[in-house]
Amino acid sequence: MKTSVIFDLDGTLLDTLGDLQGAVNDALHRRGLPPRTVDEVRRFAGNGVRMLMKRSLPEGSTDAEIDAALADFKAYYAAHLTDSTVPYDGIPELLSALRKRGIKIGVLSNKLDSAAQQLMTHFFDGQIDVVFGEHADVPRKPDPTSCRMVMERLGVQPEDVLYVGDSGTDMQTACNAGLTAVGVTWGFRSREELIDSGADFLADLPAQILMML
Repeated sequence: MKTSVIFDLDGTLLDTLGDLQGAVNDALHRRGLPPRTVDEVRRFAGNGVRMLMKRSLPEGSTDAEIDAALADFKAYYAAHLTDSTVPYDGIPELLSALRKRGIKIGVLSNKLDSAAQQLMTHFFDGQIDVVFGEHADVPRKPDPTSCRMVMERLGVQPEDVLYVGDSGTDMQTACNAGLTAVGVTWGFRSREELIDSGADFLADLPAQILMML
């Protein structure tokens, strides 16, 4: 039996898409650029906020232009973290059930660490053992470094861990770290992407994760 679950954040625990879109489009509006749709932001997200902003800007934008837009994105997003963000149905109940079973819970995200910490405190205060977001000196997922750091903080080994996420990046992270990979189908990416990226199991409902422990 697994003794720990490490979750991705965006598209797995929380539906953050509306607030991400708002921050992207605020930065674009300031530059006189057309807004991005929800589906575009859904496709662009998952590899860190700089990549999200780079993909949202016109092709060929310079590093300086990307960095300036990113600064505006960060400022807006910090002030609007919870405008429309909500937990997915069944997630609060899943976390409570895991806590009752004594399962350790980690959250690993390519999201800015400050935003990840604030969101977990706001929505799931006291239920998460370790939260780890983007750090400038740590490679982003799917590199396994950050995942191994979370495991070290939880005090668990790869064979103890169920890794749960909604994207190909998450499935690759789990594979790279030697973890059992569970792809959730309610998030930002397709079933096909999850399967093609190495998912060991798929979950259509949060409660199904309890049966995979």
